[in-house]
Amino acid sequence: MSALRSRLGAVRRRLLKLNAARRAWHLLVPVLFPMRSKRSALLLYAAVLDGQTVNLHAELPDSAGTPESAEIVLGSGRDRHAVPARIRTDREGRVVMDAAILLGAEVGGVPVTPGRWKLRLRTSTGRSSRNLPLMLTSLPAVHEGGATGPMTFSPVTGRRHRIVRSATGEARIICSAPKPGVEVVQLHIGHSGIQVDFRVLGMKAEGAWCEFAASGRRITAWPAETEPGVWRVGVPLSEMSPGGDRNEHWDVLFCSEGRRSVRVARKLHDVRDPRQVFAARRIVVAPGPENLIMVESRYTAAGNLRFTCSTAAG
Repeated sequence: MSALRSRLGAVRRRLLKLNAARRAWHLLVPVLFPMRSKRSALLLYAAVLDGQTVNLHAELPDSAGTPESAEIVLGSGRDRHAVPARIRTDREGRVVMDAAILLGAEVGGVPVTPGRWKLRLRTSTGRSSRNLPLMLTSLPAVHEGGATGPMTFSPVTGRRHRIVRSATGEARIICSAPKPGVEVVQLHIGHSGIQVDFRVLGMKAEGAWCEFAASGRRITAWPAETEPGVWRVGVPLSEMSPGGDRNEHWDVLFCSEGRRSVRVARKLHDVRDPRQVFAARRIVVAPGPENLIMVESRYTAAGNLRFTCSTAAG
C-alpha cells in the first residue's frame, strides 16, 4: 500500500503543478501579448492544410514598415532553413505576410526532422534585415463536420506536423516520426491470384513476411521490392477459396521478428469513414476449372484492407 500511496502522491503533485502552470499562463497572456505585439508579427491564420504544407498569414507591426522582401526561417538546434514569403498591403491598409511552407525533403520541401521547429519572419530592406517572432493568439480550429477531417500527417512520409504555441505565445511546428504502418499503394485481383503493392512506414521491410489470415486459416507469403520503397506480395486465389457456403474474410498482416504484426491498411488520408468513400470492388474469378468464387476488396472503418471470398453461383 505504501508504494501505491507514493505513486498516487506523485501523480497528484504533477497535476497540481500542471494546473498552476495553466493558471499562470492564463494570467500572463493578457500581459505578454500586448507587450510583444509591437515587435512581433501577429498570425491571423496558421494551419497545416494537407498534412505537409503550412499556410501562414500574418500582420506586421507598425515598426516594421513595408519591407522589400521577407522569408520564413525554420530552426531546430543548429539547422536553419529559409522559405520565401510575400509582403503586401491589404485592403485595410495593413502590411501583411503570406507564406506556404512545404515540409519534407521527399516531396521537395524543407528537410524537417522529428522535433520542435521555431518560426521567425526575416524582413529585408536594402542592406538591413530584421527578425520578427510570429505570435499566435489562438490555435487552429478543428473542423468537425463533413466526410473529411483535418490532415495532420503527410500522405507521403507519414510524419505528423502540428502547429503549437510556446509559453510566450510564439508559433512552433512539431514534427513527429511516422507511426509503424503499412500503406496500400495498389491492388490487383486476377483469375489466378491477388497482388498487393504497399510501402512500409516507421520500420524496416527487409526480412519481413506477410500473412493472409482468415478464421482458422493463414497463408504465408514473402514480399519482393518492385521499386524503391514499394513492395509486392501475392497469393493464389485457389488457396483462398472458401471451404463451404460461408463467406471468409481475409486480413493482410505484415510480420517481422521481434515486432507485433501490423495490418496492411490505407490510413494516410483525411477520410473519416473509408467504407463510405473508398468503393468496394467485387469480381468473380475462376481459380480452378470448376471453381467460381466472388472476391470483394474493401477497407474497414479503421482503414484496414480486407478481402471477402464467397462461393459464386454457377
